[in-house]
Amino acid sequence: MESQSRRGLLKNAAKAAVVATGGAALAGTAKAQVTGKLEKKSYPTKPASDPVPLFSSAVSYGNLLFLAGVGAHFQGTIEEHTKHVLDELEKNLIGSGSSMEKVLKVNVYLNDINDWAKMNTVYAGRWGKIPPVRTTIAPAGGIPGNSLVEIDLIAYI
Repeated sequence: MESQSRRGLLKNAAKAAVVATGGAALAGTAKAQVTGKLEKKSYPTKPASDPVPLFSSAVSYGNLLFLAGVGAHFQGTIEEHTKHVLDELEKNLIGSGSSMEKVLKVNVYLNDINDWAKMNTVYAGRWGKIPPVRTTIAPAGGIPGNSLVEIDLIAYI
């Protein structure tokens, strides 16, 4: 038996995939599940004070909704900060036509990774039957604005 190169293995795998799918991917018969025209849309969460904002708080593309990070910029505990952030995110979701149950992905940024367990006590149960996937990190420089936690997310409308 002769030894195959990596390129040869990949070519054979591609041929096998074409056979297994009946060539649908290459024949152009596969179609994306898209209805209507996709467009980028912004959802202002508060009145605009600056003529040109630095970033959008909520933007959708198709039925995907992206919410910018929300922090808690006041003195308090990690539990108080987490509750405030989740309440604000929920308001933004509802104002954009979505809900906590429709959240797909969450990024949590903790000022101190040792707050992970306390943050989880407030975080748990806010997302409906199927919680979103989540990444939690503690950035080396901390959270801007002295917040103990910041959360951003992706949901659908």
